[in-house]
Amino acid sequence: MQDHDIIALYFARSEQAIRESSAKYGNYCLSIAQNILRSLQDAEECVNDTWLRAWNSIPPARPDHLQLYLGGITRHLSLDRYRKLHRDKRGGGEMVLALDEMQELACPDTDVRTLDSEREFYEVINSFLRALPLRERNLFIRRYYYVDSIEAIARRYGLTVNNVKKILSRTRVKLRDYLEQEGYIV
Repeated sequence: MQDHDIIALYFARSEQAIRESSAKYGNYCLSIAQNILRSLQDAEECVNDTWLRAWNSIPPARPDHLQLYLGGITRHLSLDRYRKLHRDKRGGGEMVLALDEMQELACPDTDVRTLDSEREFYEVINSFLRALPLRERNLFIRRYYYVDSIEAIARRYGLTVNNVKKILSRTRVKLRDYLEQEGYIV
């Protein structure tokens, strides 16, 4: 089923929308949640919560890219769950490391699914990413969207761990400079 058909089911308030979303994007969302939470049970709960959040937000939202919309919901729910589960355990884990690396670029306490200014902000980030060389863009996305470990990224792209760290660090600096040029206070 095509995305626009699934979205039409949400607008018609048909429960079939959830079944179709799950069939088409369930594995994708589960992969995102598992990369963040490292627990199948917690990941499955987040994916189930994704369907509820989608049901409650469509309508009025009409996503242009249903896969990215659902993946974004899953990611936000998984991050929230991760923070809740690890509130007292500050230490290891890829999520803590990735969040620490990006801390200076975070936009606090905003709901990206509802604010036009947040959509504009994400479009600025997307423009930045599109301008990057493909390998640099892929490394950045693997680390900060899919929350892959530095070691996994290094293996995937045939690089050393130090090389991946250096590329990501330079890319974060470039992103910070780009955001400042676009008028975002970082």
